[in-house]
Amino acid sequence: MKKRVVLACGSAVLALLASSSTSSIAGWRDASNKNFNRVSSFAINRNLPSGVKSTTKTSAETITATKDGKTLIYTDSDLGVVGIIDITDPSDPKGEGIIELDAEPTSVMERKGKIFVGINTSESYTNPSGSITSYDLKSGIKSKECNVGGQPDSVAIAPSGKFIAVAIENERDEEFNDGVIPQMPAGNVAFVKLKGGDLDCDSMFFADVSGLSEIAPSDPEPEFLTINKKGETVVSLQENNHLVVLNKKGEVISHFSAGLVSQMAGMDTKKDGAHKFKKKLKNVRREPDGLTWIDNDHFATANEGDYKLKKEGQAKRGGSRSWTIWNKDGSVVYEDGNRLERAIAQIGHFQDDRAGKKGVEPESVTYAKIKGTPYMFVGAERAGVVAVYDVSDLSQPTLLQLLPSGIAPEGFVAIPKRGLIASSNEKDYNKKEPGLASHVMTYELQKADAIYPHITNEGGYDFVSWGSISGMVDGGDGKIYAVNDSTFSSQPRIYVIDTNYSPAILDTAIDIKLKGKTAPFMDMEGITLDGKGGFYVSTEGFKEKGGPGIEQAPAAVYHISSDGEILEKIDVPYSLIQYQTKAGFEGIAKVGDTLYMAQQKPWADDPFNTTKIVTYNLENKEWGAVNYVFEKQGRKGGVGISELTHHDGYLYAIERDSNYGAKAKLKSIFRIKVSDINPDPISNDTSTPILYPLVKKEFVKDLRSDLTSTGGFILEKVEGLAIKKDGTAYISTDNDGTSKKSTGETLFLNIGKL
Repeated sequence: MKKRVVLACGSAVLALLASSSTSSIAGWRDASNKNFNRVSSFAINRNLPSGVKSTTKTSAETITATKDGKTLIYTDSDLGVVGIIDITDPSDPKGEGIIELDAEPTSVMERKGKIFVGINTSESYTNPSGSITSYDLKSGIKSKECNVGGQPDSVAIAPSGKFIAVAIENERDEEFNDGVIPQMPAGNVAFVKLKGGDLDCDSMFFADVSGLSEIAPSDPEPEFLTINKKGETVVSLQENNHLVVLNKKGEVISHFSAGLVSQMAGMDTKKDGAHKFKKKLKNVRREPDGLTWIDNDHFATANEGDYKLKKEGQAKRGGSRSWTIWNKDGSVVYEDGNRLERAIAQIGHFQDDRAGKKGVEPESVTYAKIKGTPYMFVGAERAGVVAVYDVSDLSQPTLLQLLPSGIAPEGFVAIPKRGLIASSNEKDYNKKEPGLASHVMTYELQKADAIYPHITNEGGYDFVSWGSISGMVDGGDGKIYAVNDSTFSSQPRIYVIDTNYSPAILDTAIDIKLKGKTAPFMDMEGITLDGKGGFYVSTEGFKEKGGPGIEQAPAAVYHISSDGEILEKIDVPYSLIQYQTKAGFEGIAKVGDTLYMAQQKPWADDPFNTTKIVTYNLENKEWGAVNYVFEKQGRKGGVGISELTHHDGYLYAIERDSNYGAKAKLKSIFRIKVSDINPDPISNDTSTPILYPLVKKEFVKDLRSDLTSTGGFILEKVEGLAIKKDGTAYISTDNDGTSKKSTGETLFLNIGKL
């Protein structure tokens, strides 16, 4: 297998604003390079008090580390606690319990055994209140509490350890006046000295940052702050699109508008069920969120962006989607523009649902020099990605890696002395999606190959953006064909994946058409070769939101030419399709003249704990079926068949539950001997259901250990299986187009010979 060598492309500082190129990624090389790899994923519901249900909602939002780098501390606003994790062994984190607070924690920092927490006690947006409060890390006992007179959002400790700064946001009510500011009371910045290692509340004073910004100068909303070695504090006023630098006395050293990002070409700016990186974003306000000092003169911002009004030619919506390096005098040293978002789309993590809003939504930036290299880590909240840059040249950072994170990465901390970084991921869907809790993830700098991504492409203006890989089939010569599903309702495609490289390359996609135009809603879930250069695909036939119902788009089979034209739609007889529930055909295989379709879950005519494998003879046009019995351990987890493929006289099926992480009990491959499949014909009688013969299956492989090979938790949707002629098998996971309930990760794994 060829190791893919990709060199990062150079660019002038501001020329990229009009550029249509995509950053290549330098870190995907051979093992002689250093790469960050995820070594653990810790579910926050593993750190709950005794007696608290594991389905309790959690949210790991901000995170910090002790000086020795062996303990992580995170805030959980949902539970109103600060959590502690022991990472003495970063690959085996252990929950060390929680410190219960009086209200909602918003930020946390640690110094010499004390933690300092910003706590929000606000009764309403118009009556904000809060404190900066210290606790003993070991005992959890409250030490000091200083009233800051408003809603704190961010806390930072000066490198000297002499004082703490607190951003008092007094955030807006997004439901009032469409979220437009000013909305009083105004925010400010609090400074409090540390005396004897603890808060000296009597020393507290406030810096007035009103009257500085062009946007709502009377209502500054400090979002995030950080302090350099000179004791200077830089503050982002996100909603005001402004940046302020303060000295130790709280005096303004400099302040300036965060300005606009202009002429970003090759962007996807519309939620339309397709990835089309052809548009431009013009004059979008940066509206910086997280920020970090690089040295005493330079800092970086993550520009989340959130636009409400159309004014002076500025975009009404869109999000700036970029990150920027600044000199503290207000001059731009580097503007990333569209590069990060396009690079994220190259590895399948772009979310179409956010295309018309804030895109990948850069949320945080963290700087650290680790083992001699100055790194910038940029968290993209809506992509589940941590971008790693070498910033040796501040005017020309080099994108090294894109690391997979959990859902909605919010906070990051670097531990340089141990070569570690950690992310906190705030979203939790554990009640509705069992096991899908918020997580803290740890990454280690290693002299090794980058474990992730598993699939990418070469880039360029017309690169193939992809996601939602469902069914797969081996195409020979190292190529695998895969289909996307209903996430791409306006862009049905067959992807061509070249496994001769590592990571695999997805540079080609076959657009599916009907009479030369984009095919209507299909929801493809399975694919097989027709033996003549074309394909047969199976469809699930149901879309929960915004698409047709079963009556308009039932499960079906389509014959597709090599260039993507639909040659024939094969409808399932009404006597069978009348029993369809929302789950249709999830996999398809062709053996001789017969097509075999796996019905994902039971239909209304199926006996308990069974589903069907439906057959169709291409020569005599006859339909038949057998029943398939599910494993008992999968019954409580929405068990179903998610793939079907043929190899050497057997049909191989992926059988799985709908659970994540430790709650995932069934992610396995079974096989059925083709010669043992003796289907009963499907009758034209619509009055009574038919009981079909049961088919025997044989266990082949449990996939759960494979699904944790990237240091993450077990993902729900392992949906693709392709087997090469020599028996080597590949599996893939469906990332749901990086929807709000997805990490965005696509695992594409060679699991060896079956």
